[in-house]
Amino acid sequence: MQNKDETPGEFSPGRRLLLSAGLAAALPGLAGAALSTQEEGGRQRLSLWYDAPAGAWVEALPVGNGRAGAMVFGRVRQERLQLNEGSLFAGGPYNPNNPTAAAALPRVRELLAQGRYREATELVSNDVIAKPATQMPYGAAGDLLLDFQGLSGARGYGRRLDLDTATTITEFSSNGARHRRELFASVPDGVLVMHLTAEGGTLDFDVSYRHPRETRYGDRLPVGAAWDYAEAPDAQPRPATPSIGADGSGALLIEGRNVSAAGIAAALRYAVRVGAVGDGRIDTEGDRLRVRGATQVTLIIAAATSHVNSTDVGGDPVALVRTACMAAAKKPHAVLRAAHVAAHRALFSRFSLEIGSATRAFSATDVRISQAEQANDSELAAMAALYVQYARYLLLSCSRAGGQAANLQGIWNEGTNPPWGAKYTININTEMNYWPAQSANLAACVAPVLTMVEELAISGAVTARSMYGARGWVAHHNTDLWRASAPIDGPNWGMWPCGGAWLCQILWDHWDYGRDLAWLRRIHPLLKGASLFFIDTLVADPQGRGLLTSPSISPENEHHPGFALCAGPAMDRQIVRDLLGWTLAAQQTLADPDSAFTQALESTRARLAPDRIGAQGQLQEWLEDWDAAAPEPQHRHVSHLYGVYPSEQINVRDTPALIDAAKVTLNARGDRSTGWATAWRLALWARMGEGERALAILRGLLGPERTYPNMFDAHPPFQIDGNFGGTAGILEMLVQSWGGEIHLLPALPRAWPDGVVRGLRVRGGIELDLHWKAGKPQRLALRGTPDTNLRLRHGNHMVNAKLNSSGNLWLNGNLKIVI
Repeated sequence: MQNKDETPGEFSPGRRLLLSAGLAAALPGLAGAALSTQEEGGRQRLSLWYDAPAGAWVEALPVGNGRAGAMVFGRVRQERLQLNEGSLFAGGPYNPNNPTAAAALPRVRELLAQGRYREATELVSNDVIAKPATQMPYGAAGDLLLDFQGLSGARGYGRRLDLDTATTITEFSSNGARHRRELFASVPDGVLVMHLTAEGGTLDFDVSYRHPRETRYGDRLPVGAAWDYAEAPDAQPRPATPSIGADGSGALLIEGRNVSAAGIAAALRYAVRVGAVGDGRIDTEGDRLRVRGATQVTLIIAAATSHVNSTDVGGDPVALVRTACMAAAKKPHAVLRAAHVAAHRALFSRFSLEIGSATRAFSATDVRISQAEQANDSELAAMAALYVQYARYLLLSCSRAGGQAANLQGIWNEGTNPPWGAKYTININTEMNYWPAQSANLAACVAPVLTMVEELAISGAVTARSMYGARGWVAHHNTDLWRASAPIDGPNWGMWPCGGAWLCQILWDHWDYGRDLAWLRRIHPLLKGASLFFIDTLVADPQGRGLLTSPSISPENEHHPGFALCAGPAMDRQIVRDLLGWTLAAQQTLADPDSAFTQALESTRARLAPDRIGAQGQLQEWLEDWDAAAPEPQHRHVSHLYGVYPSEQINVRDTPALIDAAKVTLNARGDRSTGWATAWRLALWARMGEGERALAILRGLLGPERTYPNMFDAHPPFQIDGNFGGTAGILEMLVQSWGGEIHLLPALPRAWPDGVVRGLRVRGGIELDLHWKAGKPQRLALRGTPDTNLRLRHGNHMVNAKLNSSGNLWLNGNLKIVI
């Protein structure tokens, strides 16, 4: 996968990196220190490394600070930094609600009750689906290209992403000089920082900007053969070319606009600024920044848009990028780096995972991925641990307070026409992005979801009222930066009213894992509003089987060829049951005096239609036993298994018959699917205690069919949800918390006999460290609120315990309390 203008040479065996799932919390501090590829162990255990530059986009390495992101290619003669800004979506504020929907929906319900699915589908398509019938796509902020002079080939080439310091490093020798390029995305300073040095030589290069444009993606190409947009034969420039010019001494300023889409006019302005500080001659010439005769240079890069919130586009992106860049340029690189590393480690180092032996020498990351399906147990275990830490790094990089929630591609996207718009698909994908946030000790990353849901509740209240004549708020299967909440795409995809309700699980889990009453008070109105919608809109099944949603679908799956519309699919009943339960719990915890609302929650929840087992022994996806008639028996979605995971309604302790039915369903669906769907299957088998099955699925997920060379998840094309879903599944194999119990090693495969996890969080506001050996717990430490009661389970052994007055508890391998 070598770029045509690169001569990488070999990555010397003497400089080979050592990788493992090492304990980041135990690593020595190195704020401001130089990183060397000759260092072994320690911080190098948490690295992705390569011995050739990136060719395709899915070989480049990601950095991000929750607002801006970049893909770093590590090319020698022309380095490419592909930029993103999290709010750079197409269009502007708009109202997509179809004015004919309210009159059409009662008739749609009648048609569904009569089994007239074709007519119902046609009516929804014509009179209910949003106008426009699509939403606004996420975009890209263009490329910075660094064109170097005087470089002839490269020896001793290596590039890597150091997860412990959140830094990409590219190193090589050329013409007697040793070149080193570091890049990180700073949260404290709000900029991207690239530091370049040439030991024994000079740096002579130009920086130019290439505007964002359309690209071809690899959805119809083999994994690993995705188009690099610079080489795409049908790539087209965006309609409005940005302006590029000098911005004071030693800086370029780029100003542009977003694109229009589906008839929604472009409303955002954006700006990118890049400045240089160094010991050579730095100036601008036209639309290029020039550096000559330097030995060290620091580039300071910022990006921003005029987005303020979902209804306000009046911000000043030029002022934002100037302020950030100029403030950062006053600080030495070492100071910028020290602040960045400290801020990153404050969150990243809270958690560590090691499976098997602590230190090994590994092949380059792309080679490891290509061989994952044939890897031995030890190598696969090490890859699994690295995969978890990489997902944690990705979530920290793309989802921070003040920025946007992680979209289908996190924050990284190459062109203006990404697959599925790279927006928020909220019938699984956005929720999956946050599955590991709590257990992997990254609760802070949930903050943008709260902001998104608060905005979505406002637009969703308009949709609830105008479409359904209901109180509360609703969102269907997608949303975007402008918080569109009406159904889109078509009846078989968009006519699903539970997207907002499922998003509430992310908010509830944040409370359940952290027990912060201020958070619960803030989300309580959102839970109440989402519940009110269903109290007003659920309908009674004509056959007396309970309350149902109508119209709806089981996400994206047809029950008969061409038809997905139905009443009361299993997933809806499960999500609504959870939602009403969370709201009831919040009512009780906060002592809400609205007793009438509490009674409505209780009575509605009690009347929901229960889960059903079909004639094949399967868990029914629909209220009717249609599973055998469904045209895609191995459909990627397993929506009706929401009750198993991420919910806990169906579990091995309380509902064994439904668990057996869920296994029948999963066996019929198959273990391999799209990247995110494979990850969901992994998490489901882990939740059901089937460690060997989970490990077999994980092996496929880590292999080249479902993981790109840069360890991004392959749908294909790239979707980041699989990274997060796979990580959640791995953690479920080690520790689970549901049903009021903490389950230790509930799905541990035989291939992982020894290991240690530190900083894993469970429900009830508890954090734990677990060391296991020969497949059994050896030491367990728990931390939380003093005097908290706990129930711990390992296999059939269960113990009741209590945190001491300091909020701690230590147990040995027999789950005996150690004083």
